[in-house]
Amino acid sequence: MSYKQGRYSGIIKPLFGTIDLLIINFSVLLFEINLTNIYLFNFYISLIWIVISFRNHFYEVQRHTRVIQIIPLLIIQFLLFAITLYAFIGFFKQPNISRLALGNYLLAVFLFITVFKFFTFFLLKKYRAVLKGNTRNVIVIGANERIRQLIKTIRTRLDFGYNFKGQFTIDDSKSFEECLKFVIENNIDEIYFSVAELSNKQINKLVDFADNNLRELKFIPDNKDIYSKKLKYEYYDYIPVLSLRAIPIQDPINKATKRFFDILISSFIVVFVLSWLTPILAILIKLESKGPVFFKQSRNGFNYQEFDCYKFRSMKPNDDAHLYQATKGDLRVTKVGAFIRKTSIDELPQFFNVLFGDMSVVGPRPHMVSHTNMYAQRIDKFMVRHFVKPGITGLAQISGFRGEVETDKDIINRVKYDIFYIENWSLLLDIKIIVQTFINALKGEEKAY
Repeated sequence: MSYKQGRYSGIIKPLFGTIDLLIINFSVLLFEINLTNIYLFNFYISLIWIVISFRNHFYEVQRHTRVIQIIPLLIIQFLLFAITLYAFIGFFKQPNISRLALGNYLLAVFLFITVFKFFTFFLLKKYRAVLKGNTRNVIVIGANERIRQLIKTIRTRLDFGYNFKGQFTIDDSKSFEECLKFVIENNIDEIYFSVAELSNKQINKLVDFADNNLRELKFIPDNKDIYSKKLKYEYYDYIPVLSLRAIPIQDPINKATKRFFDILISSFIVVFVLSWLTPILAILIKLESKGPVFFKQSRNGFNYQEFDCYKFRSMKPNDDAHLYQATKGDLRVTKVGAFIRKTSIDELPQFFNVLFGDMSVVGPRPHMVSHTNMYAQRIDKFMVRHFVKPGITGLAQISGFRGEVETDKDIINRVKYDIFYIENWSLLLDIKIIVQTFINALKGEEKAY
């Protein structure tokens, strides 16, 4: 069967890999590393680059890959490359090698390959979107909301390089056969189908057809919410088992990384910001109203455990502070309080909570105990937020769901963003949220009152 797929990854990936190897080998000539055998060194770095690339899936960048997914690939690739690069000194007993020159070489290679990888990534996107090259012909089977969203994405994201060729609904064996005939006659590369609209017999037949005709088959989960979640696939001996939710932060390495990051950030804020800002705010708060400088409130954190959350006091002392959130035009808020709430300065003492281990810099925002108990009864999956430590800021907050909860829709959307964060955590996502929080604080947020 003569069938040519409408993509060139079989050429592109080896080509990019070859160019990277040329970069790491010829860059050696730019530095005085004091190598006794440059051919041995070139063979060594080429071999470890290839091994690390396969292990790290460095060239498995798909047309739908996001930029934020490429950055971890680069970081892991060069961390492993750096370790094995310096291991060359001891492994081959090369004491005369210049460590500084080797470091400069590593930095140059990192810069060259990073620039090249992002350049080719965006070049391919433009190539698909503008010149219509490197495209894939696709059809979809089904007619539900998820299918409609998929078709919209295929048609609008031209940089993905998908040519939408048709939509089919399977009512009987005749319509099914017509769909398969269309695939052959129109050189369809990928078939997307909704599992909710096909029987097991039809799905098995579609799988056999795709295998026998070298077509890629991809399915859209049905409308049951459980199949839309990020499931964890494991094997118990030879038995496949699906876990409902994988939480990256619970991995020991990720947990240690996040904790180190939290201590680093919070220590910086405490030493270089709170050390001089606290006395100034203490004077301003005391001058305007009597009462303590800090406001302490019980909130629920990791595993639903209560802890004391600290803030700069922004209200006049009142008995309702532990029961009701601040609302727009709230008379309890002082003039100084209005400013520090608008800029989120009132939240800064929570960096002490981070150092104490009760909170993280980024995570689901903790609620008052009375509100947590209420939402746990009313809002589905609200308790999932307590699988991780609460945060000073979070994905929900930078996405417009901070401050007063006016309707159930506000808290439902907040929970959705929090669960997405829990299931898709990465250090880069934390950094992105922190940067966006800082930008929002400078601009002043509409619901910060």
